[in-house]
Amino acid sequence: MSREFHLYDLRVTVVDIEGESVCGMQVGDYFELTESSRLRIPEGKHFCIYALASVVPFLAAKQRELDENDWLAQDSHVMCPDPEERLIMRMERRERRLLDSDELT
Repeated sequence: MSREFHLYDLRVTVVDIEGESVCGMQVGDYFELTESSRLRIPEGKHFCIYALASVVPFLAAKQRELDENDWLAQDSHVMCPDPEERLIMRMERRERRLLDSDELT
């Protein structure tokens, strides 16, 4: 029996900072989520843990096929919870991967 399934790799990019960037992030900073659970941050860069925490609850759903009428299929922006910063991130689907659940936990 096949235990294969598809997931999308994601890129989460800072697209706007409406306030003061107290965490040192800049527009264009990003991280990628690949192969189901691998978080990749470009060499020499960082990603604020509070901004990361605000987007994590949406990542598993965004990796999967969604009905076109699902609100998460239509909405791709998340805001960091720091009210002084107002950092806005966009979640984008990248490569669609075929994975085997026997190779994952």
